Amino acid sequence: MKIAIVIDTVIPVFAYGGTERVMWYLGQALHDMGHQVVFVAPKGSSCDFAQMVHINPALPVAQQIPADVDVVHFNNERIGDDFPKPYIVTWHGNFLQGELPLNSLFVSRNHAERHGSNQYVYNGMNWDDYASVDLHAPRTHFHFLGQAAWRQKNVRGAIDVVNRINKMSDSPTKLRIMGGHRLNLKHGIKFHWSRHADFMGMVGGQQKFDVLQRSRGFIFPVRWDEPFGIAITESLYFGSPVFATPYGSLPELVVPEVGYLCSSVQEMAEHIVRHAAYSPHACHEYARDVHNARVMAEAYLAKYEQVLNGETLNQKPPRSLQSDSKKLQWT
Repeated sequence: MKIAIVIDTVIPVFAYGGTERVMWYLGQALHDMGHQVVFVAPKGSSCDFAQMVHINPALPVAQQIPADVDVVHFNNERIGDDFPKPYIVTWHGNFLQGELPLNSLFVSRNHAERHGSNQYVYNGMNWDDYASVDLHAPRTHFHFLGQAAWRQKNVRGAIDVVNRINKMSDSPTKLRIMGGHRLNLKHGIKFHWSRHADFMGMVGGQQKFDVLQRSRGFIFPVRWDEPFGIAITESLYFGSPVFATPYGSLPELVVPEVGYLCSSVQEMAEHIVRHAAYSPHACHEYARDVHNARVMAEAYLAKYEQVLNGETLNQKPPRSLQSDSKKLQWT
C-alpha cells in the first residue's frame, strides 16, 4: 500500500512535538511493515525512509498529493468529503468547531465520543528512539511535563500536591517542572512560588529522560478533557506512575496498576504518601506493549482498509458535543 501522510509542520522534530512525532513514528512503522510512505510536509522537512513532497503554500494541499498514492492520511485538516482519493483525518486537539469530515477519527475513545464518533486510534511511540531505561535507578522527585503556561494543564495544582506531600511526609521531595518557567507572561501574569518546585523550562532529549527515569510519579491534575497525552505514556515508559485527574482520556490510559485518578489535592497527596507502591516494571511494560508505534500502525491500517473498500468511518459528520473550554473540578 502507498500511503501519503500530510502534516503542516516541519519533520522530523528534534525536541518537542506531539502530532509531528506521532506521525513520524507512524510512517516509520508502516515502512518497516513493507508499505510505501510519502510525507507531504512544509519546506525544510526531510526523511530517509520515505518519499518527501514539500508543500507549496500557494496551492491547495489536496492538489499536491502524488497520483499513485492509495490512501491519504490528513491531520487536523478540514478536507471535503468530495476529495477524490480514499482518505482519513486524525484530529489531535480540543476546541474543534463545526462539522468535521466523515472520515474523521480521534486519539482516544473519550475524544471520539465528545465529537459524536466511535472512531479512534491511540497514539504510539517508537520506544527505540528513547534512551535505555534503568528501572532500578533511585527515584528522588516527582515531575510535571506539559505546557505549564496553559491553565488547563494546572501546574499550580501539581505544586499544591507536592507541597501537601511534604507536609505529610518526613522525607522532603521536589517537583521537577518541564515545560514552563516560574514567571510566565504568555497567558496573563502567573508566578508560581514554592521551595518544593524546580522550573526547568523547555527540556528535551537526554535531560528529559533523566528526569523521568528518576521520578517517583507524574503529577498531572489537568482541568480539561485531555485528548490523549503523550507525556503520560512517556512517563510510564520510564517506570513512573501517573497521578492525575479523571478527565478526558485519562481513565482509558491510566489503569489501576500504573496510577491513580482523583480530583482533590488532599486525596492525591494522601494516596501518594500512603498507598503509592507502584512497580516501575509494570509501568514500563504497559507503555512498551500497549502504546507503541507498531500497535498504532496496525490500527491505522485497519482504518485505511475501510476507506479503500468504499466505507466511511462515520455515518454522519462528527462535531463537538460540548464546550471544551470549561474548567473541570479540582479542589
